[in-house]
Amino acid sequence: MAKTSFTNLKIKNNIGKKVFTFNGVEIEVLQYLPVLAKDDLVAITLQQSYENGAYNMIKINMYFHLFLVYMYSNINFTEKQKENEEKIYDTLKSSGLLDEIIKQIPNNEYDFLVKKLYEQKEEYMRYNLSCAGVLNGFINKMPVGAEAAMNMVNSFDPSKFQSIIDFAQKLNGNRPI
Repeated sequence: MAKTSFTNLKIKNNIGKKVFTFNGVEIEVLQYLPVLAKDDLVAITLQQSYENGAYNMIKINMYFHLFLVYMYSNINFTEKQKENEEKIYDTLKSSGLLDEIIKQIPNNEYDFLVKKLYEQKEEYMRYNLSCAGVLNGFINKMPVGAEAAMNMVNSFDPSKFQSIIDFAQKLNGNRPI
C-alpha cells in the first residue's frame, strides 16, 4: 500500500461555530473543542467539585456546565463575576441561556464530554480508594506533618519544663529520668 503524507492532505481543524440570538444578542457556540481543552474541562470540573475525599455531584453538574459555557461560547465574564460562580450558573440556568447553549453543541460532542467526565470521576475514586491512592495521599500529606513535628522538636526547651522534670523525678523515687 502506498503511503500518503499527512501534509499533502492539506486539512485543518474544523472547529466551526453556530450562532443564535438570545435577548437580542448574538451568541457564538463552537461545534468542536480540541482534545486538550476537553481534557482540561473534565479535569477542572472534577478538581473544583472534590470535597473532603468525595465528589459533590451538584458541583460537578454546576462546574461542568459553567466550563461548557466558558469554553464553547463567546460570552465573557469578568474576574469579579467569576468570584461568584454559583450566581453565574443560577442566572444562566434560570434564564434558559444555558439550555440554549447546550442545544447548539452537537450531541456527540456533549455526550462524549459527559461520558468522559463520569468515567474519569469513577477512575479517580477507584484510585483514591486503592492501596496506591491511600499511600500516595499519605506521602503527599507527610511533609506537612513532618515539618510541624520538626518545628515542635526544634522549639522544645527542656529548661522551660524543669518543674515537670522535677515532679517526674519525685514520682520516680528521686531517680533521674
